Amino acid sequence: MANNKNNSSNNNSTKGNNNSTNTNQGSMSVEEAGRKGGEATSSNHDREFYEEIGQKGGEATSANHDREHYEEIGQKGGEARANSRGNSSNYKNA
Repeated sequence: MANNKNNSSNNNSTKGNNNSTNTNQGSMSVEEAGRKGGEATSSNHDREFYEEIGQKGGEATSANHDREHYEEIGQKGGEARANSRGNSSNYKNA
């Protein structure tokens, strides 16, 4: 019980100290937290790590989706690319 009291009092004093020294503590956006986490991961891992997790993700997606899913996302990707370049007829002629 003594440890619980110490922890709770330490937590309260720590919160107060953090808020006074770091105004961003507790108010970080999800976007900012994700960016910081990504930067930390990137500094701790190499290209091989990302290749491995990409491979695992692709295998999981393949196991969970059929050919129709891939046709649909391929069509959407093609349309988005064509739209970003003007229209599909200009893209095909380029």
